[in-house]
Amino acid sequence: MRILITGANGQLGSEIRALTSLYTNFSFFFTDFKEVDICNYEILKNYVAENSIEAIINCAAYTAVDTAEKDVKTATQINVVGVENLVKVTQAVNGKLIHISTDYVFNGKNCKPYAEEDLVSPIGVYGKTKREGEEKVLNAAINAVVIRTSWLYSSFGANFVKTMLRLGKEREELGVIFDQVGTPTYAKDLAVACLEILSKKNQLNEASSLYHFSNEGVASWYDFAKAIMQMAAIDCLVKPIESKEYPTPAERPFYSVLNKSKIKSDFKIEIPYWRDSLKKCISKLQ
Repeated sequence: MRILITGANGQLGSEIRALTSLYTNFSFFFTDFKEVDICNYEILKNYVAENSIEAIINCAAYTAVDTAEKDVKTATQINVVGVENLVKVTQAVNGKLIHISTDYVFNGKNCKPYAEEDLVSPIGVYGKTKREGEEKVLNAAINAVVIRTSWLYSSFGANFVKTMLRLGKEREELGVIFDQVGTPTYAKDLAVACLEILSKKNQLNEASSLYHFSNEGVASWYDFAKAIMQMAAIDCLVKPIESKEYPTPAERPFYSVLNKSKIKSDFKIEIPYWRDSLKKCISKLQ
C-alpha cells in the first residue's frame, strides 16, 4: 500500500517515519506544507495521482490553541478546508483516510470518560475548526477513520514534556495546573495504532468510523509534570496551581479523559499506561 503522510515533520508524522522499517508492506510518502499544501487542492490532487497514493494519514493541523482565537482564517483553512481537500482526493482514488482530531471538540464538563457518541460542544476556535474537519470526513462516502486524541507528546517536536524538562533544569520551582484532567498520549503509541488500523481497515464495513485514542489512565497537568521530573531525576519543586492563576486566550476543557473501548475492541489494539510510555519517551530523550 502506498501511503501519504501529511504534516510529516510534526510529532506524529515523525513517529510514523521512525516506524517505517517495521511496516515493509507499506510504501511511505512523507510531506509537509512546503512539499504538499493540503489547502491547495490542485497541488494535493496532482501529488496523489503522480505517486499512485492509496491511503492518507493526515497529521497536518493548526494546533496553536491560543493563536487560533485571533487567526481564525488560517485555522479554518488548515483544519477544515485542508481536510475537505483530503476527503475529495481520497474519493477520487477510492482510497483510505485516517484523520487525527482532538479532545477539544468537547467542552470538558463531563464526569466520566468521553465516548465517541457523546455530544460535542467545542469551546474555542481550535476545537470548533477541528470539529468541522471531523464532519467533512464523517459525512463523506469514503473509507475513513477519525481518531480523537489528547495531550500529545513525543521525542520529536515541541511539547509539554520537553518544556518541563527544560524549565526543570532552569528553575528551582514551577507552578503547574492541577484542575485540568486528561490523559497524556505518547505520539509513538498513536503512530502504531494508525498503522495497525490501516493494516486492518478492511475488517470493517462502515464507510467512515470515529474512534478515541489516548494512553491508559488519568492525570492532571500537575501529575504529568511531577512524573516527568521524577523520571528524569530533575530536582525541581512542582507546585499545583489553578487554571485561573494561569489565564490563556483560549479556554481549556477541564476534563478530557477519553473512553478507548471501541478502538480496542474493533482493532484489538493494546494501549499502554501513560506512565509506562512517558518513561520510554524520557529514556529516549536522555
